[in-house]
Amino acid sequence: MKRVLLTVAALAVVGAAAPAMADEAMAKAKNCMACHAVDKKVVGPAYKDVAKKRASEKDAVALLTEHILKGSKGVYGPVPMPPNANVNPDEAKKLATWVMSLK
Repeated sequence: MKRVLLTVAALAVVGAAAPAMADEAMAKAKNCMACHAVDKKVVGPAYKDVAKKRASEKDAVALLTEHILKGSKGVYGPVPMPPNANVNPDEAKKLATWVMSLK
């Protein structure tokens, strides 16, 4: 019984870490990393800076999802973020949730 509980606990830890890794992989696959990086400004802001700026906003994931799908302008400076046509709404929400997890 103890062995089963330890195995379940270990799988839960691995499962909790997997979505973050999967979403970083998705960000790379969907070409988000051409303009963004996790911890430094590229063309657009670092994802950690986005998460920090939006940390107190209840609707941050919804707002970021919309920015990913429709683009944004003037939020982090003069360079606009174009809409990402390679991302569907479910993927955009996963990416936005991942970004907000980086705070």
